[in-house]
Amino acid sequence: MRPLIEFCASNIGHGTEPLKRKLELNPEYDVIEYGCLNNCGQCYLQPFAMLDGEIIEAETPEALEEAIEAAIKEQEAWDNLEID
Repeated sequence: MRPLIEFCASNIGHGTEPLKRKLELNPEYDVIEYGCLNNCGQCYLQPFAMLDGEIIEAETPEALEEAIEAAIKEQEAWDNLEID
């Protein structure tokens, strides 16, 4: 199953738009932008996205990208353990 990465359109003020576009280019990911993810407090404070329904947050868009990639690798590791 491909990771689902969701972005809030209201969070682009924190610089998440270029990251969203970059992740959309990866055919291994499903990337969706919503007008609102109902995390207004989070959205106001810092860059964030949701990965398979879980909030991923960081101080910068670059750190958010790293956090998303790390979380995806962690999920893949768990998935591989379950298969073995």
